[in-house]
Parts: sequence; C-alpha cells; structure tokens
Amino acid sequence: MAKEWILNSAMNRFQLNFKRNVGAVSEEIRKCSPKSSEEWKEYYYSKVRSKEHIDELGQKLYIKITEVVASEVECITEEDCINYIHNMVINRTFDGYMTEIKTIYGQLQKELDDLDVKIEPAPDEWDRLYNVDFFIEVNGKYIGLQIKPMSNVSHIPEIYKEKKIQGKTHIKFTKKYGGNVYYIYSIKDGNKKRIYNVDIINEIRNEIIKLKN
Repeated sequence: MAKEWILNSAMNRFQLNFKRNVGAVSEEIRKCSPKSSEEWKEYYYSKVRSKEHIDELGQKLYIKITEVVASEVECITEEDCINYIHNMVINRTFDGYMTEIKTIYGQLQKELDDLDVKIEPAPDEWDRLYNVDFFIEVNGKYIGLQIKPMSNVSHIPEIYKEKKIQGKTHIKFTKKYGGNVYYIYSIKDGNKKRIYNVDIINEIRNEIIKLKN
C-alpha cells in the first residue's frame, strides 16, 4: 500500500499520467470497447502508445522517485514536520475560515446595499459574550450576524443544536442593543461559498427597515 501511494503521488506530481504522455485513455477505451484487459492492452499498444513508450515513462518515474523525491526527503528535518503540522491546523485553517467569512460577508453586503447600511466586524467582546461575528448599526441600535460554515447539508442538525445553546446570549444581545441576531449558513458550491439559508436575507432586510422606522 505504501509503495502504491508513493508511485501514485510521484506520477501525479510529475504529470506522467497526463494525456500528452499516455494518450486520451478514457476516450480510447470507449472506442475499443474491449471484452478483456488483453484486448484493451493490444489495442492500446498498437493504436495509442507503444509498449516502449510506456517503459520509458516508467523509467522516468523511477528516476524521479529515486533521485528527485529521495533528495527532497533527505532535506526534511523533524522541525520542518512539526512546523508544517502547526501551520496546517492553525494558520491555513484560520486563513481558509476568514476567506470564507469574507466571501459570505461580501455576498450579504451586496444584497443590503440598497438599504444604505454597512456590515462591520464585531468587537472581540461581542464575540465572547454574545456569539456575534458582525453587526449592522441602524439608528443607534445593532443587528447581530453570525456566520456558520457547513461542510455539507448533514452538518445542519449539529449547527441547530449549537444555535439553541447560544440562544441565551443572542437574547441578551437583543435586549441590550435592540436588534435580533441572525445565523447565516455558508456552504461550498463548487470552488466557491454561498449563503445556504437565503431566506434569512429578507428577515435581515425587514429588521433593518423596522429599526429605521
């Protein structure tokens, strides 16, 4: 298993399995419609790439692993590994989280632009005491916003449970600052994030209009 992982990782890294090297295998096997692997092998070596060409790719892979990868591995220290793990769980996770929040924040701000309000980051104290990430000021009163990233829809029950636990802090916020606190759920859509509970936008709009009047 370890050997296969090394071979697969190196092959992908050095692009030896790319179309330019091995041909359009998915298209070619459909053309061939083989009944056995032997039939496919005969077709591939005669119509797509020669056996000698594949041998050469294998030799390149061996050189990459034994020369390039091995040399790189020798340069890695224990400190490199420790720093890498710390960076992954702290810095990269935080950067990804902030990027996601800014993306959702931007989407919501655009939806509210016609109401002439500004979404602003909440003070640290509000985060600790009221579980509020952002706020909107309207006539000296404040609406609280909390952005909750979801990995997928199955994550919703867990978030609702958390929402119930944090409900008391949100009630305190409303009593003190006059506006409600709203949960905004973000979910991945391809390579981007989008607001999952889009109906919340109208609720926030109505709250802004109410506080303005």
